[in-house]
Amino acid sequence: MGDLIIKNIAQLVTMRGPNRLRQGEEMRDVEILENGYVVVKDDKIIAVGTGDVYKNYLENHTAVVDATGLVMTPGLVDSHTHLVHAGSREHELTMKLEGYSYLDILKAGGGILNTVQKTRKASFTELYDKAKKSLDIMLSYGTTTVEAKSGYGLDVDTEVKQLEVAKKLNDTHPVDIVSTFMGAHAYPSDYKDNHEAFIETVIDMMPYIKEHGLAEFCDVFCERDVFSYEESLYLLEKAKKYGFMLKIHADEMDSIGAVDIACMLGCVSADHLVETKEEDFEKLAKYHIVANLLPATSFNLNKGYAKARKMIEAGCGIALSTDYNPGSSPTENIQLVMQLAGLKLKMTPKEILTAVTINGACALNREKEIGSIEVGKKADFVLFDVPNIDYLIYHFGINHVKDVYKNGKLVVHNQRVCYKEE
Repeated sequence: MGDLIIKNIAQLVTMRGPNRLRQGEEMRDVEILENGYVVVKDDKIIAVGTGDVYKNYLENHTAVVDATGLVMTPGLVDSHTHLVHAGSREHELTMKLEGYSYLDILKAGGGILNTVQKTRKASFTELYDKAKKSLDIMLSYGTTTVEAKSGYGLDVDTEVKQLEVAKKLNDTHPVDIVSTFMGAHAYPSDYKDNHEAFIETVIDMMPYIKEHGLAEFCDVFCERDVFSYEESLYLLEKAKKYGFMLKIHADEMDSIGAVDIACMLGCVSADHLVETKEEDFEKLAKYHIVANLLPATSFNLNKGYAKARKMIEAGCGIALSTDYNPGSSPTENIQLVMQLAGLKLKMTPKEILTAVTINGACALNREKEIGSIEVGKKADFVLFDVPNIDYLIYHFGINHVKDVYKNGKLVVHNQRVCYKEE
């Protein structure tokens, strides 16, 4: 019997299918049920179907929600963010408008290094409160699971502090947080002439972070003038030996071999991929590496976009994420990312929904728990006040969420966050 029943769902986008990365044409193979229902017991889905079969699960205590005219999707997965940080960087906007590049600003002591200074000075409580506010915004747009990277400390104490903030938020906030250690995000100013020493400092952090359960993944910014091919390979090889799953910031500004590293070491995802060579698309597909695309970053930096259509034609499995961070993508709005994916990446609504649900779950090694609406998975789902999935992408720049359920509990109602703090 059920604790919660959602009935009369106009379009129920289940994403049912294999619990693995959906690649190429599979990204369009999306089950959409009309007049659907979902039944929840405790925090899990126990039945999915159409019509009035839900009545078999009714008890006196069962809460029943009428979703007439609404579209339901699985809870959205934002699988690449830099959630925990201090401050903001709006003062760099004029520099960008005057033609300074992302790397130009970084070389001048701005960019990541500016945020590093602020994050080092911030208290645990300040970081927690700021990140919590962002999580509430993400939740209001339908995000129920998010990845959070460190990388704004570049020293032991601050990297650990960032990850401990994320861990506490995972315990106290409805949104599930999956943490990634990214000590190799930039070279701090005091190591600018001694890269080898900083790399060893990052490696020395790995055992403590792994032993204390502060991160599941390790990531590195593989880019010209940041971490070279050889440095990135060395760092990720060490991380793999310590038991981390791997990610890589790849080909954002230049293609310097990051995809080859991803294939060689079995990275779960390669992220950005704006400048990836077309011959590398088939490599990503062959090794089942999630191609995690971040169109809001391209939009904000006025740069080119990843070649999503050619990736899909080559058999890649794509995820979409906000890349929320204070410099290159200061937005928590995953719906905007979805709409940019339609307008700029030329992805179809079905491909987009695959990218922010089951493929996003694959990017976080959570595909057996979330990413689809089917029996046995977490009761994470979103009700959108739209007539169909095409409208969700077509009508851009607003929040279409009506309600969000996390673990079977209503946490957003009429776009207002309504969960009770633990």
